[in-house]
Amino acid sequence: GRRGDLAALGAAARAARHAPEDRGRLVVLAGRPGSGRPPLAVHHPRTLAAEYPDGLLYVRLSAPDGGRVTAGRAARELLRQLGAVPPGLLPPADTADTEDPACAALREALAGRRALLLLDDVRDAAQLRPLLGVGASCLLLAVTAGPLTGIDKVDPVILGGLDQTSAVRLLGELVGGTRVAADPVGAAELAEACAARPAALRLMADRLRGNARAAVTDAAGELAAATGRAAAGTAKPADTRADTRPAGRDGGRDGAQDAVPAEAGPDSADGPRKGTGNPGERSGTAPGKGRKQAQRAAEPTAAAAPGRPAAAPQPGDDGPLPLPEGEPLLGAFDLVYRALPAAQARMLRMLTLAPAQLADLRTASALVGCPAPEAAQQLAALAGHELLGTEREAGDGTARYRLPGRFHARLVELRTESDRPAEVELARARLVERLVRMVESALALLAPGDGPRPDPLPGPLRLRTAAHAAQWLAEEREQLLTAVGDAIGRGDLDGSSGRLVAALLRALPLCGDALPSDLHRLHVLVLAVAERAGDPRRAAAALLRLGDLQAGAGRWDEAAERYRAAVERAREAGDELGCARALESAAGCYRALGDPLRAGDGYGRALALRQGLGDAAGEARLLARVAEAHTAQRRFEEALREYRAALGMLRRLGDSRGESLVGQALERLQQQLEGEWNHPFAE
Repeated sequence: GRRGDLAALGAAARAARHAPEDRGRLVVLAGRPGSGRPPLAVHHPRTLAAEYPDGLLYVRLSAPDGGRVTAGRAARELLRQLGAVPPGLLPPADTADTEDPACAALREALAGRRALLLLDDVRDAAQLRPLLGVGASCLLLAVTAGPLTGIDKVDPVILGGLDQTSAVRLLGELVGGTRVAADPVGAAELAEACAARPAALRLMADRLRGNARAAVTDAAGELAAATGRAAAGTAKPADTRADTRPAGRDGGRDGAQDAVPAEAGPDSADGPRKGTGNPGERSGTAPGKGRKQAQRAAEPTAAAAPGRPAAAPQPGDDGPLPLPEGEPLLGAFDLVYRALPAAQARMLRMLTLAPAQLADLRTASALVGCPAPEAAQQLAALAGHELLGTEREAGDGTARYRLPGRFHARLVELRTESDRPAEVELARARLVERLVRMVESALALLAPGDGPRPDPLPGPLRLRTAAHAAQWLAEEREQLLTAVGDAIGRGDLDGSSGRLVAALLRALPLCGDALPSDLHRLHVLVLAVAERAGDPRRAAAALLRLGDLQAGAGRWDEAAERYRAAVERAREAGDELGCARALESAAGCYRALGDPLRAGDGYGRALALRQGLGDAAGEARLLARVAEAHTAQRRFEEALREYRAALGMLRRLGDSRGESLVGQALERLQQQLEGEWNHPFAE
């Protein structure tokens, strides 16, 4: 049912060849939730493979909870897929005013390449704009739920529901052709009640498969009641495609199959209502009441008026985009959710706590406190009900699933209604502890002699070899970073999350997957925990590591700022060694910036501390640095004195290499002075 839409995408891709070079080629695919955007967007590039031989890159521009993914973070993921991440790449100092350097690095990496970039779940043009112009020969396909205002001369391809014939045919394939063919009027009514959108059709097909005695007509009536709409037989049918499809565009059947490849994620599933034996009957809440409360809590803009499309998200909005009341996808989800066994409904609610809403048997079993095989069965069952999307399997064959982001706010509401706060906190604690044990187990395999071995994990969770451990860390890197960031952000699991940060800082470099930006992210979390705990010594150590990362990237001003903050924290802790280290590092930044006055001051203050600590090697090193700063300020007599003092100390220490280097510097200075005396105006 999507041949017409594929043709429109092809025409838009051809027209994009004539776009200005500074913007690059851009095609926008827009459609309401459940219309099947991701599978169509993944299918379309296959028709363009010959024109873009350098490959298809994929990134999602919205977080699972509906928040924005910044352009810089998206650029880093694309660079990772290209294998072209610059070694010193760090987050920008000020994301509000400064372009993330990852965007410039991506433009450089794609220069001269012919690749297709699929940008899924774009929230607004501000996210997209820094990624434009990545290459005159590259094509960007942006998938969005609303118009991307602010980008000129781009007409979106708007995806609506299927035509009725294709919708009924899809129902027949999912439910059984005989059952649908026996009730053509009911099938047409059900397709109309679903607004002919594939995701809602698939949910209702699952409901019919679960109840062999239910008539198709009855399912249409149930959905109409769940969405608050009159049954199709008692009201004039509405044109379900009028608000999203251009007049005259047909739908076809190819995109109706809403099984989304791993790279794109699902475009179906939904959030439930609460219940006891059946999840939908657990409280006396009137149908739709809790949903309205959650929508008011999560909705950043005014709700659409009845009978009108929801307002387009504005650039300042964040968080999940709510679906309006009467949305067929929500009604279909309600019906499927209320029929779930209590254990599966609880699993679905608890998956809102999974890092990045990605789950496998390891994380899911920790969240609900059940054995791993039971968790695997529940996940597979929920995916069979079209409530979870199936992701690409892990390298060891472990099945992985994603909870669709558009229903995150709804499921959080259901979790609040159905699960006690203590149960939720216990689930979060179990998850963090499980991740700590997993990372420590991986570390024990990657560095067998480094510390005591942790207790073995249960068989289904166990990492078998060092290669398996490295693979698991690489695949779960983003989820682990998300999990520890969430735990520390909430501030109630600092003990466990601190252990997780420490384990990650040791483990990630061992598997070759520790980018400077990841280490930066982790040390920022260490700093947050230390500041919250009132631990200035630990805060100083974190600030020193952050300064080292900035200095390694050549960001001397930002590194100096971190080092200055480390000096203050070290003084507060009475840590003279840490203070000396921070002063010396800050002075090194001023040296790199060409400021010998501030460099000399920092080296001198660090020298005094090293002398007080009796650190002869550090004292000799700093004497040479002070001499260098004096030379740059043309204070030659002071420089000679400090070089000679350093030289004598190095001889006493037996440091022949240091003695040679300082001796060479002293000789150069003496030669310079002789030239100055003979030629007073020489530089």
